[in-house]
Amino acid sequence: MIRADLGQQLEVYVASLVETGRYGSESEVLREGVRLIQNRETQLLALEAVIGHGVADSDAERGKPAGDVFDRLEAKYQALANDRQ
Repeated sequence: MIRADLGQQLEVYVASLVETGRYGSESEVLREGVRLIQNRETQLLALEAVIGHGVADSDAERGKPAGDVFDRLEAKYQALANDRQ
């Protein structure tokens, strides 16, 4: 069994969540907190993988110069603005 000292501020907060009925017990609050951390860590791993792929693509010169991309986007949105006039 895991036991944790949350400190007074967090313990008061957890108790208030239980007292208001938001959660059924202190354990439910802590489980939800750990689930949220688990989800965030999973998202961070996915983001790191995407960044890694982007860096690898850049290193292998499998990309387009930023200036070219910005020029294309500027032309696209300028054309859209002109169509609305």
